[in-house]
Amino acid sequence: MLTLADRYQADEDIYRGRFEKCFDRHYLQIFAFAVRRVRGRESAEEIVADTFAIAWRRRDLIPEPALPWLFAIAANVIANQHRSNGRRENLDLRLAHEASLSVGARDPADSIAGRDELSTAFARLEERDRELLRLVAWEGLSAREAATVVGCSPGAARVRLHRARRKLAKELKNAEDGVAEAPRRSARPAEEGS
Repeated sequence: MLTLADRYQADEDIYRGRFEKCFDRHYLQIFAFAVRRVRGRESAEEIVADTFAIAWRRRDLIPEPALPWLFAIAANVIANQHRSNGRRENLDLRLAHEASLSVGARDPADSIAGRDELSTAFARLEERDRELLRLVAWEGLSAREAATVVGCSPGAARVRLHRARRKLAKELKNAEDGVAEAPRRSARPAEEGS
């Protein structure tokens, strides 16, 4: 007689086999689907990996035929990626605009320089600080919601967010000071007074 654990194990084996069959049959088709919709092989591979990760989690629901179901999952993964990229681009533009306003830049070249400074300053932060800033700025989460994602208390998330913002401001100030100091070092003393 089968115990409950044996029955569960037997069910798992059926679902695993169903997934493996689905993966073997449709991997190349899902990859081709992704390649036609996104730029770059790496992005397509990520989409395929995410698609089959979802299929694995839902392996007990894999229909026959599975291909249309997989296409729907892949389309949703692509849509999520586009939304995420759009939010990231909008944030970059907004931050560049705000940075240019705070420095008083009017020339478009100054705006680009400000965006580069922001990117450089952001890259200098620790990954945990960058992730918290991304969750709040890009994903639109509150500090409480971000706390759930990063696995800390809401109070700790607020403190970490405050510190991350302060570190980013400091890095931006350092970048700004570095740009401002460069011409003074190369200028001759007679030119400084004029």
